[in-house]
Amino acid sequence: MKILVTGYTGQLGYDVVCEGLDHGFDMIGVGSEELNITEEQSVYKYVNVINPDAIIHCAAYTAVDKAEDDMENCWDVNVNGTKHLAKAAKESNAKFMYISTDYVFDGLAETPFVETDIPNPAGYYGLTKFEGEKVVQSLLTELFIVRISWVFGLNGNNFIKTMLRLAETRDNLNVVGDQVGSPTNTFDLARLLIEMIQTERYGIYHATNEGFCSWAEFAEEIFRKTEKKVKVNSITTKEYPTRAVRPKNSRMSTQKLIDNGFNLLPSWQDSLEQYLIALKHEVK
Repeated sequence: MKILVTGYTGQLGYDVVCEGLDHGFDMIGVGSEELNITEEQSVYKYVNVINPDAIIHCAAYTAVDKAEDDMENCWDVNVNGTKHLAKAAKESNAKFMYISTDYVFDGLAETPFVETDIPNPAGYYGLTKFEGEKVVQSLLTELFIVRISWVFGLNGNNFIKTMLRLAETRDNLNVVGDQVGSPTNTFDLARLLIEMIQTERYGIYHATNEGFCSWAEFAEEIFRKTEKKVKVNSITTKEYPTRAVRPKNSRMSTQKLIDNGFNLLPSWQDSLEQYLIALKHEVK
């Protein structure tokens, strides 16, 4: 199986390529320097030459706060870029998987979001990701849309690395405690995506590590597992204003994975532990 993966230089794209290679697949990982997905003809030409069996579209404009002011570029990448790739996939008869986000929801629900809930993005980044979903669905009938949240991987920056860096000089940190979601290891996620792309069980899925926590609880667990003596002060979203609105409830149900015969990802606590071990070895 030949699989083209966009966003190869990012956390998820990198792990997806590595996981595919472990399965013996022909993996082509591409970053923005090799392929500008906003250039329609470049995308068609590239996909036509590669002629993949599947495209896993991980590339995205993910600077959530910056997106509120850099709307044109955000739209160009997340909507137009996705449209070009979906069209190219259709012409090449390739399976298509679009990686979406918890930000398509407003975060106001009292329970975990399910795949059939109607998205209502609170910020511009989430709006463009939802528009990307709609574009894919308008062009293709056999597709995967996988919504993910709070990702962390070895290849790139993330919340865990930030907390560990701050812990080197601080013994006291303020972390938001009223936003709840599922920290998700891209290593686990990549394994699921490669499993999924081999099937015809198309549809919209939510894919995260199991369990929920707040950012403050996540930070506390990071410091506990790394034996860092850092006190975490749980603060409210109002006390930590950002340019873009963050959904307070980023919890997403993963029941559909079970219903369609896919393996659930491990608990976020167990996956965090494995990640910290891998991170320690990488640093050495």
